[in-house]
Amino acid sequence: MHLSRSLRAALAVTAAAAVLPLAAAAHADAAGKKEELPSLATAAAKTPKSLVIGVDGATFAKFEKAKMPKVKGLMAGGMTATSNLYANPMAPTSSGPGWSSIATGAWPDKHKVIDNSFAGARYDLYPDYATRLESADPAFDTLVVGTWSPIRDTVFGPAVDTRLGGLSDADTTSTAVSKLKTTDADATFVHLDEVDGAGHYYGTEHRAYLTALATADTQIGQILDAVASRATYANEDWQIIVTADHGHLPGGGHGGNSPGERQSFVIAKGTGFTPGSVRHDVKVTDIAPTVLSHFGISPDPAWQLDGKAISTLTPDAFDALRPSLNTRVDELALPSTLKGWTTTAPAGWTIDNSAMPTGGVTEWRGWSFATDEFWTNSDLGQSRETNVRARDVFAVADSDEWADKTHGAGQFDSTLVSPAFAVTGGASATVSYATNYKVDGSQTGDVYVSFDGGAPQLLQSYRADRNAYEKLTVAVPAGATTAQLRFRYTGTNSAFWTVDQVNVTS
Repeated sequence: MHLSRSLRAALAVTAAAAVLPLAAAAHADAAGKKEELPSLATAAAKTPKSLVIGVDGATFAKFEKAKMPKVKGLMAGGMTATSNLYANPMAPTSSGPGWSSIATGAWPDKHKVIDNSFAGARYDLYPDYATRLESADPAFDTLVVGTWSPIRDTVFGPAVDTRLGGLSDADTTSTAVSKLKTTDADATFVHLDEVDGAGHYYGTEHRAYLTALATADTQIGQILDAVASRATYANEDWQIIVTADHGHLPGGGHGGNSPGERQSFVIAKGTGFTPGSVRHDVKVTDIAPTVLSHFGISPDPAWQLDGKAISTLTPDAFDALRPSLNTRVDELALPSTLKGWTTTAPAGWTIDNSAMPTGGVTEWRGWSFATDEFWTNSDLGQSRETNVRARDVFAVADSDEWADKTHGAGQFDSTLVSPAFAVTGGASATVSYATNYKVDGSQTGDVYVSFDGGAPQLLQSYRADRNAYEKLTVAVPAGATTAQLRFRYTGTNSAFWTVDQVNVTS
């Protein structure tokens, strides 16, 4: 069925009405202020439009030095969020996996793009967001313009209405500007490639790389000017997103697990994004569902996307710890000013270390709470970089890193205990959490549930690698009103277990 533009706009506003009040209550900027969202009545009269600009190989940490006034204008007028990508063994920090994760809303262990050959890609299961728009309603006008040919030929599928290439970024920009001015595309993706070339040849410390960033900024400005010059612009609700597939090394190149290669970003401006806001819980996989949500399309749980519409993200108890995180104690390889860990549990949570030996690395003695920047960079190349489903601050038990310092006899043995969640007796409850359980030797991971303070019952055991968002169903005894979870990890200089976004619903 083809829907009229006015009906599609109304559907988008209806969907926004369901999630924006939640976003207003849940999201805070760096100063702790609540989101101030545009009037829904204003959005109701406008047609939703989407523009995503991808700057290949753009290292966010270099934006300040490169000046980039157009991108900084978007940051001032919207939201900025940095996060880290995966690295091997999930996939290298390469363009194929990066752009596929952005376009599909899934990580490489799902879409199966692990290099630039695209061999084994499962776009049939995880298509790009423009293809999903076309599936929802072929009346959507979708446009992809890319300098790197796999963007238009492979990452975005044949269902997309118009797929065009550029001989250079200047050519790509000219084409995008012309199409945005003269056509009525609903969802547009533009790919700029030459920053990546400069990163390969020169590295992020060279003036040529900064010049390439500045040139891309100018081209972004030209594309934004084309949007603003549209005759129908006043009647359109534009969501504009800028992102990158990976960063680069100071000396040039990418594909590894260094902070510069892994860091990515999402800059978003439009309805629902507070000017000047900064977030720590947004991932590049959130771009696809955010675009879909802008057009009133809620991702089907059966799609099994890793990303979520940004307006639906809510902080958990662990995220509240960010202001109180500590700098290093024993992890001397990390920058002395980097704050990223604590063993002080958030309100309602406790850590039972009664079975833990004395000593070991201070930061990881028992369950800890950490950021990706702190934990993964404490020791590179040991699969910590696969922890992509955790957001912001998460809980981690790491027997391997803890054992790097002399400790008392015995194994790592620590239990993370949740608050009591309200449940309905006689019904079923769903226990959900993101988890990354990695095995490298003798270790155990067990989840227990207890009702109304009763004896803990085994709910889930981990003895093999598991990186997923879990949803476990448990029967609630008649008359029970609360459920409490316990996450017990034991290990002997083995690997780790991370847990995040823990919830019980009934």
